[in-house]
Amino acid sequence: MRRTYVLTVLVFLMAATTLAQTTSSDSGDMRALLAEVRQLRQDLQVSLTGMASTQILLSRLQIQEVAVSRASQHLDDARSKLAEVQLVLRSEAAEIKHFEDAPNTGDNAAQLEAELNRAKADLEASTNLAQQRQSTETDAELQMQTEQDKLSRLEALLDELVEKTAAPTEPPGRVPR
Repeated sequence: MRRTYVLTVLVFLMAATTLAQTTSSDSGDMRALLAEVRQLRQDLQVSLTGMASTQILLSRLQIQEVAVSRASQHLDDARSKLAEVQLVLRSEAAEIKHFEDAPNTGDNAAQLEAELNRAKADLEASTNLAQQRQSTETDAELQMQTEQDKLSRLEALLDELVEKTAAPTEPPGRVPR
């Protein structure tokens, strides 16, 4: 009987020890799982913040590309208008040369003088217009450069973001805990 009693106590002690070890082991596993869940939540928040930043940056990039396109079109228009005026200037200068080289006879002297004065007035007006269009072209070039610089900065930011995203946050083979 004594042997049964000792055997029973021994079985209960082993069960209690095993139960205590299991509880301790389960508690450690639970803490490890809780830490991992917290880390995953933190990683998810960081990822969501990064995605929001990326979307904002992409939207800004698209808007800036439209601004660059608009500035480019404005510059092309300014250059085209300036080229038209420069063509008119050459034509008017040739017309003035023609009138100055024409023979000045008594019959057509008054008419020739009137045509020469009109051509000179046209040349002066065209010169003023050319100066205005040159100024417009210069402003358009500056605006184009400003918009292009903004686009370049946004592209650089996007490149940095891509590099950060592509770079591993943990050393290979290491599981975060």
